[in-house]
Amino acid sequence: MNSKRYLSDPILTQLGNDPFPLTKLPLPEPIGKKRRTQATAIVALLTSVSYVTWRVLVTLNLAAWWISVPLIVLEIHATLGFAMLTVNLWDLDGLIPTAKRSCTELKTAVLIPTYNEPEEIILPTVAAAVSMQLPHDTWVLDDGNRPWLADLAQKLGARYVARPKHDHAKAGNVNYILPQINADLVAILDADHVASEDFLSNTVGYFDDPRVALVQTPQDFYNLDSFEHRDSYNEQRLFYRAFEPGRNRWNAAFCCGTGAIFRKIALEGVGGMATDTITEDIHTTLRLHRQGWRTVYHNEVLAHGLAAGNAEQYLSQRLRWGTGAMQLLRKENPMFVSGLTPMQRICYLTTLSGWFDAWRSLGYILAPVVVLWTGAVPIRASLAVFVPFFLVALLVQRYAMRRLCRGMAPQGISTVFELVRMPANLKATLYLLADHEHVFTVTSKGKTGDRRRRVRVPLLLWLLMVALGSTLVWTIATLLKLTPLQYDVPWLAYGSLIWLVVNGILLTAAIKRIRSERFGAERRAAVRFDVNAPAYLNNESVSLLDVSLTGAKVEAKSSAIGLHLGDYAVLSFRLDQHSYPVKVVIRGESSPKLTAGRQSQVLGVEYVGGQTQARAALALALFQTGHQPTIEPGSSKVA
Repeated sequence: MNSKRYLSDPILTQLGNDPFPLTKLPLPEPIGKKRRTQATAIVALLTSVSYVTWRVLVTLNLAAWWISVPLIVLEIHATLGFAMLTVNLWDLDGLIPTAKRSCTELKTAVLIPTYNEPEEIILPTVAAAVSMQLPHDTWVLDDGNRPWLADLAQKLGARYVARPKHDHAKAGNVNYILPQINADLVAILDADHVASEDFLSNTVGYFDDPRVALVQTPQDFYNLDSFEHRDSYNEQRLFYRAFEPGRNRWNAAFCCGTGAIFRKIALEGVGGMATDTITEDIHTTLRLHRQGWRTVYHNEVLAHGLAAGNAEQYLSQRLRWGTGAMQLLRKENPMFVSGLTPMQRICYLTTLSGWFDAWRSLGYILAPVVVLWTGAVPIRASLAVFVPFFLVALLVQRYAMRRLCRGMAPQGISTVFELVRMPANLKATLYLLADHEHVFTVTSKGKTGDRRRRVRVPLLLWLLMVALGSTLVWTIATLLKLTPLQYDVPWLAYGSLIWLVVNGILLTAAIKRIRSERFGAERRAAVRFDVNAPAYLNNESVSLLDVSLTGAKVEAKSSAIGLHLGDYAVLSFRLDQHSYPVKVVIRGESSPKLTAGRQSQVLGVEYVGGQTQARAALALALFQTGHQPTIEPGSSKVA
């Protein structure tokens, strides 16, 4: 895991003075720009409805109903999806942000549920949680019953509890501790989410409104080389920075599992975190909304976590989320339960039905395959008539979608990710028909292997590539009159061929990303921050190349340093105007080389065990939480 986020002083940054783009509260959208976006969306909706109506009434070829009807169903589904997108993204400024608070009378408990995460992942989370502004208690909820974690919590100033029975995973872990804590508010942070010092002070003001039961903040990630990141694109950014704030207008923002603060009395009033499904976050929010509570989305990143490092983790997450969505549709369908407003139902339906988009993606891949193998004609229209209608509807809708997404969902890479997650989403939707229970699976974090290995591509994607390839060969042979098939409508065959090739390019890009060795097994236990800063190793000047919570890499003058494998030393470096000395052992060394007229050597060092306080202070600096530790050894309690 690697991070390209740098401290601004003295470490040089490649990203300018804002190392976390889009982390602050966004400025309200200019009213003129908002109105133009809304007008464009209305025009696109009218155009899309007109197009599909024309398709049904004029161009539907019932002689080939087995392909023409599914194709028009896909187009109608896309229009309905665009309509729901418009509702959710209509206005992102439906909430006036609360002012930062320096004090509050509300008692707060911060809960960190854990299961099997390594120390390198948990330590910065606990250190940052303990050190947040405003008085609060921090609770480490350990479903792994690990003595070393109890010791870590004590040293960092957090309370520790391990429940005797480990049922209902994360939701059960939270519910177990609720009756034992004396608090008005309960904040929940995943074990890998490192909060800023402002996490509580920037959100607690919303609870002045006695109707507010939940405040949710965005999820953002510090491992920018994750599977979900591509240059400046983040696959989840559209949801967290646009969809969720857009739902403030409709009182439909929902909990996302971490970075959330609940009013304890409201949470207890719905029976605690929902345990009926494996997506306890949205299910719990649904029950709050049904009881008339208000929820708020605070659109400012106040914690950073670990994104899925490879396709295996990514698809595992999507399968779990999608399966939970299907469970919710079965058990407490928001379209039919009581207590919700019409707009809340639409917002929930947008999220839950989004998993079925995978079937539309699959249909769009298979449609040209069917047409080219059979010569079927699903559209009754001439080239001169159909193409203008189709292109106008497509381009207007795509342009409106781009404006509604505020530029956060480039069409190309977004489509590639749709294909990547398609196998998991298809499998998840099948659980709508299943009645058996599903086990909550924790996404692996930290080190997942000793060497890089390519992730296996889902069989479905390979089968689709074979289908596209064989169809291409068949089509060329048919056009050369080498097969018994004849295309009665040549323009439709050529259009389908172009469609086929585009699908092949997108599928190839999806498979290439999954197979990339860059996203193989993670060999590092902790995120490595690339830096360029002066440091000292046993008082000898060295250059710090990268640093993590387990070790660092330094460049030294080989003739002066005199250290070799297994030697112990003290590494001291300055970050953000503070000095951080740590005891280290040399674990790697390169051969001396001549650079710019002098000899240099790169050394890999590992921190010596213990040193909890030193590593906690280092974590707060590396993860840029904005504060120094306020940790007092021995101040914790063990329950």
